[in-house]
Amino acid sequence: MDVLGEMLVLLVLTRLLGEAAERVGQSASVGELIAGIVLAGLAGAYGDTLPFLAHIATSEALEYAASLGIFFLMLLAGIEMEPREISRGSMGSFMVAAGGVILPMTGGIGLAWWFLPESELKQVQTLLVGVALSITAVPVTVKVFTELGMLHTRVGRMVVSAAIFDDVLGLFVLAILTAMIETGSIPDIATLALMLSKVVAFFAIAVALGVHVYPRFSRRLKAMQAAAFEFSALIGVALAYGLLAELLGIHWVLGVFMAGLYFEPARVGRRAYLEIKLIVAAVTGGFLGPLFFASIGLGVDLRAAVTVPGFLALLIAIAVGAKMIGSGLPALWAGMSRRDAAAVGTGMVARGATELVVISIAAEAGLFATGDSSDPVTANLYSALVLMAVVTTLITPILLRLILPAAKDR
Repeated sequence: MDVLGEMLVLLVLTRLLGEAAERVGQSASVGELIAGIVLAGLAGAYGDTLPFLAHIATSEALEYAASLGIFFLMLLAGIEMEPREISRGSMGSFMVAAGGVILPMTGGIGLAWWFLPESELKQVQTLLVGVALSITAVPVTVKVFTELGMLHTRVGRMVVSAAIFDDVLGLFVLAILTAMIETGSIPDIATLALMLSKVVAFFAIAVALGVHVYPRFSRRLKAMQAAAFEFSALIGVALAYGLLAELLGIHWVLGVFMAGLYFEPARVGRRAYLEIKLIVAAVTGGFLGPLFFASIGLGVDLRAAVTVPGFLALLIAIAVGAKMIGSGLPALWAGMSRRDAAAVGTGMVARGATELVVISIAAEAGLFATGDSSDPVTANLYSALVLMAVVTTLITPILLRLILPAAKDR
């Protein structure tokens, strides 16, 4: 009964604050994150008198639900993309994505290396900060440009295409980061070459299965005309891809993403695609996704803003400035006007589910637990990264509306 009560409280609060966030022009995930932060604050203040609140923050059931949330978030992210969207991306979009990855990652690594104390995990922690700063939230980007009426303009297409490249590059680096978590250091050339060969092998196998085997398997299911069978088949494929990724030393989230990527109308049929996408979106957005975001928020300590204000301020400044410059300059070189290039750079600022997944994976691997808990930056690194994700997601639509006041006419 306690588990049911915990899930009920979390679900009601996340949905209420998620709806409130959408009503003020923000992503629902921001409200869901805030719900977790609010519960964490209440648990800290009243946990002794209301042990129910304290138990929510350490609930084992929530941990399992959050893992399922990661699974479905990455599956839905893959379903919403198509391989052609990535392959058709222009060179300009790729350069925008590359600049939006390299500059923030470099800035994040430099910042973390300067602030973090020496430890056996310092190298991996610095790379984690770089990866977290390099990612762009595709769902947030699409939502903002749709609301501005600019999704099908040159600016909108470039930002969305570059954001897709960003997420793919981020997931690629995640595979390297996961391997580094296991060793605690940067691998030597031979180990790195072996690791990269496993990543290439995974992509080769996943693409071959997606192109040649997936459609034949799906055609057999079409005859059944049953959404339950099709949904089960998709989950089975995602689990198999995740297992394949794990066997090759890559985190399973990349396998789940690839399984969703090849679940497209041209391969499985439009009816099956729309039905299953609706089911996955409902399960993700209506239940598991909110619980995942709440679980992230529950781990946030707002005292990070007081304990390490300088580090947090620089983290956010690099997250915003490096994205705007790293993505905006290539857009300007591609022939865009200064205002449109600024819009492209700003549109790449928002972080989202993918970054939070990376943080969650790192937390599960013990990356934030070090022997020197007295260092304030190390102790507050997790909270600082999550707060950075929330702040960047909040300010992106605000900045875009300032840069593009007449977007619907463009």
